[in-house]
Amino acid sequence: MADVNRGNRPLSPHLSIYRPQLTSMSSILTRITGNAMLVAALLIVWWFLSAATSPAYFEIVNGLLTCWFGDLVMFFSVLGLWYHTLAGIRHLIWDNGYALDIPTAEKLGWAVIFGSILLTLITVVIV
Repeated sequence: MADVNRGNRPLSPHLSIYRPQLTSMSSILTRITGNAMLVAALLIVWWFLSAATSPAYFEIVNGLLTCWFGDLVMFFSVLGLWYHTLAGIRHLIWDNGYALDIPTAEKLGWAVIFGSILLTLITVVIV
């Protein structure tokens, strides 16, 4: 009986009428950075395993991870780590019932974005 009007109903929310918001996009980016950190962790484990295997194998892996592409991957890994950390702190604030109104939530979203960029640059310069 519920299937009678199934073809007449629009999808909700439909992409043609839904406007992505900063909070929804940052939530998606938090999930993406979490998965990207897993890949970066596997690369670091591979580097450690190569060090334990042999000097020749370590040179191959170390050369790959310290070339320009490896540096780029590690830079974005640090950016993802800081973003994921700050987004997690933002969610802890929300879990306690604070900053749930839209203007404050958007300010927190921008703070997470700019804070992660700033902390990444500080990390890269110091290390």
